[in-house]
Amino acid sequence: MAAVGERTRVAGLALAGVTVVAAEEPHAVREAWRDLPPDVTLVILTPAAADALGPALGAGTRPLTMVMPS
Repeated sequence: MAAVGERTRVAGLALAGVTVVAAEEPHAVREAWRDLPPDVTLVILTPAAADALGPALGAGTRPLTMVMPS
């Protein structure tokens, strides 16, 4: 499991064992998405991270994604 997005929104998830990838800018979000390990099956995204990924979210079936509420 991984979380991608603004550091202030995802940092606390590390306490639950989630791999946290802080990405503040859209290009950093896209890079983090591209570099996710193949064994990640669930990615928690902040709303801004989901917006940065746009159509890439629907491009495949893996990994499963969940967008945090605003």
